[in-house]
Amino acid sequence: MQTHRLADSLPMNRLWSPWRMAYIQNPHKAENCVFCRVPKVPDNAENLIVVRGQFCYVILNRYPYTTGHLMVVPFEHLEKLEELTPETRAEMIELATRGVQVLQTVYRAQGFNIGANLGSAAGAGIPKHLHFHIVPRWQGDTNYMAAIGNTRIMPETLEDTYRRVSKAWLEPENSD
Repeated sequence: MQTHRLADSLPMNRLWSPWRMAYIQNPHKAENCVFCRVPKVPDNAENLIVVRGQFCYVILNRYPYTTGHLMVVPFEHLEKLEELTPETRAEMIELATRGVQVLQTVYRAQGFNIGANLGSAAGAGIPKHLHFHIVPRWQGDTNYMAAIGNTRIMPETLEDTYRRVSKAWLEPENSD
């Protein structure tokens, strides 16, 4: 007697992410924090750092919610807002403000989600190194693929996003 399993009748979804192979095959996985490691190499489309301030840097999210998803990260490895100096907190807000301006210019974003997930319970993927997310949003962009297919559609590569955002960051703040 042959039994029928529900799993056998469901379609198999495949999500290709070949960039993950380097991570999987790395026998010497880094033990230190990615937000501490990334700033040690020059800024380019590989490390995704858009700009550096005195206390913080702005980087594209390697696994973005939407195209243009930025993060503002302090150089110092701290997990709580109250541990940051007032100067670092002020620079984080200034960089987030400029990030919004750049994303409005480059992508004509109509709204933004800006925030931090403080701690694992709040959903922080890297809970020990505080960072702010800047996620551009558009009216009516409910993206049925995320709701129905549990898949995000990214209309351009991270390299193209890096190039566009980095170029716009260097332009005068009041240009539209």
